[in-house]
Amino acid sequence: MLRFEPWKIAMVAVILLLAVLYTIPNFLSRDTAESIPGWLPHKQINLGLDLQGGAHLLLEVEVAVVIAEHLETMVDETRVALRAERIGYTGLSRSSDRVIAKLRDPATADRARELLSDIDPDAVVEIDEDGALSITLSEDAIRERQRSAVSQAIEIVRRRVDETGTREPTIQRQGQDRILLQLPGVDDPERIKRLLGQTAKMSFHLVDEATPIQDALAGRLPPGSRLMYRNDPRYEEPVPVVIRKRVAVSGENLDNARMTFQDNRPVVSLSFDGVGGRKFGKLTTDNVGKRFAIVLDDEVISAPVIREPIPGGSGIIEGGFTVETATDLALLLRAGALPAPLIILEERTVGPSLGADSIASGKIASIIGLCLVVAYMIMSYGLFGIAATLALAGNMALIVALLSVIQATLTLPGIAGIVLTIGMAVDANVLIFERIREEVRNGRSPFSAVDIGFQRALRTIFDANVTTFIAALLLWAFGSGPVKGFGVTLMIGIVASMFTAIMVTRLMIVLWLRRARPQQLPL
Repeated sequence: MLRFEPWKIAMVAVILLLAVLYTIPNFLSRDTAESIPGWLPHKQINLGLDLQGGAHLLLEVEVAVVIAEHLETMVDETRVALRAERIGYTGLSRSSDRVIAKLRDPATADRARELLSDIDPDAVVEIDEDGALSITLSEDAIRERQRSAVSQAIEIVRRRVDETGTREPTIQRQGQDRILLQLPGVDDPERIKRLLGQTAKMSFHLVDEATPIQDALAGRLPPGSRLMYRNDPRYEEPVPVVIRKRVAVSGENLDNARMTFQDNRPVVSLSFDGVGGRKFGKLTTDNVGKRFAIVLDDEVISAPVIREPIPGGSGIIEGGFTVETATDLALLLRAGALPAPLIILEERTVGPSLGADSIASGKIASIIGLCLVVAYMIMSYGLFGIAATLALAGNMALIVALLSVIQATLTLPGIAGIVLTIGMAVDANVLIFERIREEVRNGRSPFSAVDIGFQRALRTIFDANVTTFIAALLLWAFGSGPVKGFGVTLMIGIVASMFTAIMVTRLMIVLWLRRARPQQLPL
């Protein structure tokens, strides 16, 4: 244990030097750190919401909307299937949780059941003796769609937040249909709320120009049409537009969207993928001279006339945008549509001054804890205590460096984990020094006492730290928010303290023994 090969000495020196280098950027301003060349250590510890301020949102996914939209689709598909087979029906519509209709001829029930079962394998089709038709979804199908909707919503929320440039957001699922969103450093939470408040479902429909607006306003609409409204800056009131329900091109086929300028006006430029480009080209080729509507979240944002075929799979949206609204719309379209609307259940804003107070309190606690530990070690173990104190400084540098390298988010409980680590960091040294004292009392020489002390204490140190590391790992794996932050700093602290106790402290003591060759240990 007292033999240190040159490569081990070099390894310890390099690790400590790197720890210091990766710690230095944390003492610089963020602008200064970001100006450091990329090949040099320049990353800083990311501060959590409770330390640098920001926004805390608890969102609920309206999963019932997903089921309702699926049933609406089944209504259209049922209409098409029954008409194709010339099966008469009346009263086809969607109720709260099912599609209902009445067959004109109950004798066609078997054929209708066969047709409608093929529409959706998860659908349960029931037809009674009088021809009353009911289509519902199985419980397993409903649960799967709800689970999928929440998972998809989390991914879309992540894309939208990332597009805003927010650093280290926390996006987690809570319960069956809720999403926890924490945005450290966000100074404009209202914009985030606007971005998350839009479902951003875009679709392209042909305008039904055969139906008079007066009839539509009076409720006289053909089965395949729908009345919607468009906000036109030229008019004070929204302009009614009758569109075809059938989606000509879906926003799911959108490949990219960006804000640009046309005639010095902000517009949104769109480009479609291969499938969407072919559909958009066919739409514009087959309907030259007709109008088509661009619908976003049940609102017509533009209804231009198709002047000529557009085969390139790209287009422009004009809607009286400002630069900010055009940029946000392009962001929403790039990130994709939410499967269902989001409701903000809880909202909290943490000011940066509160975070600064927390950091200051954490610094004071860390300094007090460090001073008490240093004083205890020096008074108890003298020269060996000084060695343990120097190793503790290396331990703190390693913790800060590792937090910076892995870009972990430091929270207030994380600071508590660091303060706890300061106390635990010298625990291994105490075990070693007490074992060395015991060997000295048994009459061993200084070299032999140090050698046997390190050997016999190593197993105890390893067992104690491994069990604590497992507990910290479980906190990180199954915890959320503050608990996860505490687990991260505790794991890093355990690894750093193990290294400094077994390698750094031992190296300093061994070098001192070889140089001084004392007849008695100063313990």
